[in-house]
Amino acid sequence: MSLDWSRIVTQAAAIVESYDTPVTLRQLFYRLASTQRLPNALTAYKTLSSTTAKARREGRFPDLSDRGRAIYRPACWQSPAEILCAVSRQYRRDRTEHQPCSLYLDVEKNGLVEQLTSWFGAYGVPVLALAGYSSQTYVDEVRKHAQGQHRPAVLIYGGDYDPSGEDIERDFLKRAGCFDEVVRVALTAAQVEEYHLPPQPGKRSDARAAGFMARHGRLVQVELDALDARDLHALYRLAFDRFWDVSAYEAVMEREADERAQLEDLREMVA
Repeated sequence: MSLDWSRIVTQAAAIVESYDTPVTLRQLFYRLASTQRLPNALTAYKTLSSTTAKARREGRFPDLSDRGRAIYRPACWQSPAEILCAVSRQYRRDRTEHQPCSLYLDVEKNGLVEQLTSWFGAYGVPVLALAGYSSQTYVDEVRKHAQGQHRPAVLIYGGDYDPSGEDIERDFLKRAGCFDEVVRVALTAAQVEEYHLPPQPGKRSDARAAGFMARHGRLVQVELDALDARDLHALYRLAFDRFWDVSAYEAVMEREADERAQLEDLREMVA
């Protein structure tokens, strides 16, 4: 298959610029593969990586996000007034206070966490990333947090449509044992058809393949990253709104604003 990489890079840049959050190379690849602009193959992924990297060095391509690496540096300020200004800006109460349940937004892919936090970060709900089969340490941490809230816990989950995507969810829920309700917002067989996401053949060597075929009638895999960000946002939002008490949130925000004003008064006294 001959690929026009000049055209693909232009299309890829348009996809990246359509997002309101940083995009990873993996997300970009599956968006291109889902629209059949690229074959879902390792060679295509590697070529996309090298081609977009070259275009970025030449200033012809928008930045991508690398969530596996970061610059770690200590915070510093120029004066006491400056740190008090930072405190007043950053101050926030527990915005889930007085909610009827504890909501957890969960996603199979680490790379999608930034999108979830950009969409729902203002509400103060925890965002979880399973990133494969979770360690027992992580499962225990989630359970302790949920139990410490002393109210029903609800998990809103998005994962791949494939044997591992379903089993990762099952394994986490079984070991955590702390959720009163679970809403899987994506991906489902119906969504694969609705959003025209082309499935790739599944691996028959996968130990979970037989069960998946028994439930769905075919062995395929579709990556959550292939779903348009606007559609993913809408799916999470629909589930979120079922459980979120707007009046309780507004009351917390009003109190938070009053307390932030007190901090601002203190900053002005120091300045």
